[in-house]
Amino acid sequence: METKGGFLISRIKQTGTRIFDRMLAESGIDAFNGAQGRILYVLWQKDEISISSLAAQTSLANTTLTAMLDRMEATGLIVRKSDPKDRRNRLIALTEKARSLQEDYTKISEQMNEIYYIGFSEEEIMQFESYLLRILTNLEKE
Repeated sequence: METKGGFLISRIKQTGTRIFDRMLAESGIDAFNGAQGRILYVLWQKDEISISSLAAQTSLANTTLTAMLDRMEATGLIVRKSDPKDRRNRLIALTEKARSLQEDYTKISEQMNEIYYIGFSEEEIMQFESYLLRILTNLEKE
């Protein structure tokens, strides 16, 4: 049996990213792009976390993440802080500028979800997302 799941997921990600970035631009949000939005999304859930935790939650390689964090720090979205429990460890924290963007980002994310799920029932959405979680779990075991 020939399957195309990986190919389709890649196309969905590329197309979704293009649309999301366009929606950000149309909303006047130019402080970050969609990829940086993933980082902000994680930090909006739990601020002041380690780079390794951030890498795990965004699925970004440490080198990619470090470069993105450098750009985000330069534009005033994040700061690096010393961990009070371990001075050798650095924590990534949001700035007020980044916090102020959360509401607009959330609205655009909700609009993207509406686009993703046009024509899907609630049950189909729940089943589909359970399949995606299973695929992600399989990949993270490798």
